[in-house]
Amino acid sequence: MSSPIPVVSPARLAVALAAAFGTGVIVATQSRINGELGLRLGDGFLAAFISFGSGLVILAVASVFWRPGRRGVVRVAVALRERSIPWWLVLGGAGGAFFVLGQGLTIGLLGVALYTIAVVCGQTVSSLLLDHWGLAHRGYPLMPATPATPRRVVGAALAVIAVGVAVSDRLRPDAPYLALVIPLVAGLVVGWQQAVNGQVRQVSGSAFTATLGNFVVGTVVLGLALVIHIAVAGWDPEFPPQWWLYLGGFAGCIFIGAQAIIVRHTGVLLMGLALLAGQVAASVVFDLVLPVSDSGLHLVTVIGGVLVMIAVVVAAWPTRAVRAS
Repeated sequence: MSSPIPVVSPARLAVALAAAFGTGVIVATQSRINGELGLRLGDGFLAAFISFGSGLVILAVASVFWRPGRRGVVRVAVALRERSIPWWLVLGGAGGAFFVLGQGLTIGLLGVALYTIAVVCGQTVSSLLLDHWGLAHRGYPLMPATPATPRRVVGAALAVIAVGVAVSDRLRPDAPYLALVIPLVAGLVVGWQQAVNGQVRQVSGSAFTATLGNFVVGTVVLGLALVIHIAVAGWDPEFPPQWWLYLGGFAGCIFIGAQAIIVRHTGVLLMGLALLAGQVAASVVFDLVLPVSDSGLHLVTVIGGVLVMIAVVVAAWPTRAVRAS
């Protein structure tokens, strides 16, 4: 279960935030890949299933050679059987499944940058609330609460304002409002996913185990969604030949494994903001150099990205000793 909260030095926090920023760049790369794959296939459901399914294959092969990961699976199974952890703690992959599905369904309409910044609002709100309340099971803290400080609240508010600025020039009567709802909800569930992944990693003693569990759950969820989609819309895919379009699962493995490690040093909110800063920086570059949609890159989107990065600095700036969640 939860151990005493370790004190994290400013230098160690800076390293963890830099790692989260780099991981955010990988997430933006995954968004670019999955968005393009969804467009080429003409099917966002299939693109999401391919992304998660390929990641699961990679991890399944790796588990043959990684004994600590297999031992971690046993520890989690025992904890579930003994009910020392709640069953919902291992369902983080469902949040990741919705996030990846959103990439395939909406990035063709929104572009990478707008999709990424729209995620900020939901993820920031859920991360702030999860940090403030923590996670508990039968009255025992799984993730100790980190009360919201004025700096954290201001940082979260800046991130939400960034969303409004970034989409301000696209709030027209014919704007794709429904498409914007999907990344907002995805942000909410990803904040929760990050929190529970950190706890699975602690119980199992292995980030690999937390990552594998995510891909098992996510692949099952997306597989069921794909079956329903095929039953309704039919099945006539044309698989593109470009090999790089099938690397979304590999990027997802890195992302989920890294966040399970980083969250213990930063808490959910700070890690989420640093991840998003990396995502925004990379996604702006993608929309400028390798656009996936014809929506283009707008000045207000860049301004929104800058506000997100300012939000990270404001929320992370310590007033005294920093504690990990």
